Amino acid sequence: MSARIILIGPPGAGKGTQAAKLSEKLGIPAISTGDIFRANVAGETELGKTAKRYMDAGEYVPDEVTNSMVQDRLGQDDAQAGFLLDGYPRTEAQVAELDRILEGMGEKLDHVVELTADTDEVVERLLARAQLQGRSDDTEDVIRHRLDVYAEQTQPLTDIYAERGLLRQVDGLGEVDAITDRIIKAIDT
Repeated sequence: MSARIILIGPPGAGKGTQAAKLSEKLGIPAISTGDIFRANVAGETELGKTAKRYMDAGEYVPDEVTNSMVQDRLGQDDAQAGFLLDGYPRTEAQVAELDRILEGMGEKLDHVVELTADTDEVVERLLARAQLQGRSDDTEDVIRHRLDVYAEQTQPLTDIYAERGLLRQVDGLGEVDAITDRIIKAIDT
């Protein structure tokens, strides 16, 4: 199945898990900006060296660097039949840049899947994960703040994609395979 999909959702909604499952089921690569950054830094590419300077300083990697990395990754052979983007775009400017990248490739997005989840349930998940990973800085207040920031920053993007008829909202809570099945059903319609 050829598909060009963006997967969005709040922290703790299971995006990483679902990206891996969908990648396998659909035969397309799951591409996260974190993975792209790590690959470019490890490969000591020019973009990786530039990104590393910002990351080492504790700063956000500028859009122009992120956009270039995404464009490069989407141009690789394994992404020709489709891809699943996780963590990009995050801003309206990145939405416009992704549109430009895809237009240059003669492609377009097929779906934007938003995993939705009850805030209290997500907080519980993230608190449990923080405890397992020994992340004492992930307190309930910090987690709720991250969720508020996510909602504030993501709303404009979901509005854009809803207006284009691309947005599919899927309940991200429940059994992993059941969620994957819900996503597949949502993008098959």
